[in-house]
Amino acid sequence: MSKINRVIGRRIYDSRGRPTIEVEVSVSTGISGRGIAPAGASRGIHEALEMRDGGNLLGGFDVSRAIALVNSEISDALAGMDVHNQRQVDETMIALDGTASKSRLGANSLIATSMAVLNAAAAHARQPLWRYLSNGKAARIPLPEIQIFGGGAHAGRRVDIQDFLIVPLAAESFSQAMIMASDVYWAAGAIMAEKSPPSGVADEGGWWPNFATNEEGLDILARSIRRAGYDDGRVAISLDIAASEFGRSNRYRPALEGRDFTREEWMNVVLQWIKRYPIVSVEDPMSDIDTDGMIEFTRAAPRDIQIIGDDYLVTNAGRIAEAHADDACNAVLIKPNQAGTITETLAALTAAQAVHWGTIMSARSGESEDVSIAHLAVGWNAGQLKVGSFSRSERMAKWNEVLRIEEMMGGEAQFAGKAALSGIRTAGIVSADADHSFK
Repeated sequence: MSKINRVIGRRIYDSRGRPTIEVEVSVSTGISGRGIAPAGASRGIHEALEMRDGGNLLGGFDVSRAIALVNSEISDALAGMDVHNQRQVDETMIALDGTASKSRLGANSLIATSMAVLNAAAAHARQPLWRYLSNGKAARIPLPEIQIFGGGAHAGRRVDIQDFLIVPLAAESFSQAMIMASDVYWAAGAIMAEKSPPSGVADEGGWWPNFATNEEGLDILARSIRRAGYDDGRVAISLDIAASEFGRSNRYRPALEGRDFTREEWMNVVLQWIKRYPIVSVEDPMSDIDTDGMIEFTRAAPRDIQIIGDDYLVTNAGRIAEAHADDACNAVLIKPNQAGTITETLAALTAAQAVHWGTIMSARSGESEDVSIAHLAVGWNAGQLKVGSFSRSERMAKWNEVLRIEEMMGGEAQFAGKAALSGIRTAGIVSADADHSFK
């Protein structure tokens, strides 16, 4: 047994220039691991709560209180524990926090510590994290969803749709998927430059939109795919609507549309987009408090469309079970900081895999150089990965890490490909009895 010897929290800065927490865990053999807490711009009302200081320093976003808790209560509680017993470590922190929302210690404190313990355990086992996580089971390289245009809370709400993404359906490897993504990304940039002077990039690296309507973004994305030479079905569209940002229960008011929509009217808008464009995946088409809307949309949408719950499900196994029983969604976005610990993240992913839902490991808009999410996607056989666009180092670090993993796996590498999409995947790609359990 290798015991946790020291837990150190420190302030670093994320991709938006805001403070975040890095935790470093060292064990008795001298091995250490780090974890960095990401932060979202748009958040589900049910997700675990991060801790910020408030006040004037660093715009109120400082994390000094959370760091102090890592260096005192959390460090004391974990001292001497087996670094390989992730479940016990996480359950100890959950009990220490004592709240359902992680509000006493902060989800940012907990996830950074939980990830640091996981990375220290893999380092102690002398294994890359993805292999340590796979625990001898088959690991697959995920199908990427790549943002081309950023919107919503990621781009000053310039357009209502939060992410205009592509899915390289015809790719036969992750390496090929990245080539296709690059082609479409730069084709989109050229089209944007022809329209008007470029406006830079959004939080997750996608081109900053200057569209007059949400649908214009879809038109230009379809043109970008065509200009890149992939308009024959090889590249499809995925949308993150993030409807909670402009919808509440039965009323939706997307700013660019200039009017209120009823639930049924807004559903029809999105369903018409699906008919007119090569869309294979839609995330949060309805508000996170509009359960009836999510149920109705899931039933109304074509059966081969992946309908992802993000704000609606917040990486929570219980909410996934309820949504499955309601026939709301058929896929889930998995964000570790929404849950608060690695153990709870795995529970959510396992709950979704058990009912043969699509699972998409996802980064946040406030990110860092931490590449753990790439290893989680591979080692847990999530099938899909969404970390942003094809620019900005905090995004490319994660795409590049999957390229390294694919190379490292060599002949062992299996690419999940389009079969990972919940609506069109083949049976057996995700096993309901896959064993990724912690001690």
